[in-house]
Amino acid sequence: MMLRPSIDTLLDRIPSKYSLCVLQAKRAHELEFGAKPTQEFKAVKSTLRALEEINSGNVAIHPDPEAKRAAVLAKAEADRLAQEEEERKIKEQIAKEKEEEGEKI
Repeated sequence: MMLRPSIDTLLDRIPSKYSLCVLQAKRAHELEFGAKPTQEFKAVKSTLRALEEINSGNVAIHPDPEAKRAAVLAKAEADRLAQEEEERKIKEQIAKEKEEEGEKI
C-alpha cells in the first residue's frame, strides 16, 4: 500500500520529517475534535486527511509560534469577556422583568 500523498511531496512543503509528523498529529486531533476541514477529502481517517491538507497547502507550520499562542490566548480571553457580558445582560433583563412584575401586582 502506498501513502497518498507521498512523503517526498510532503517534505517539499515541510522542511523536516519531525515537523511534518507533529503538524500532522496536531491537525488530525483538531479534525477529530470538530475543526472545520479546509477541503473535501479522499481519505476516511483523520491522519490521512491532515496529510491531504498539508499537501494542498491549506495547513502549514506557523512562522511565529509565540505570536500564534498569544493570539489564541487573546481570543480566548475576548470570548470569556464576551460571555461574561452576555450573562450580565441576561441577569439585568431578568431583574428588570421581576421588578416590572412586582409593580403589576
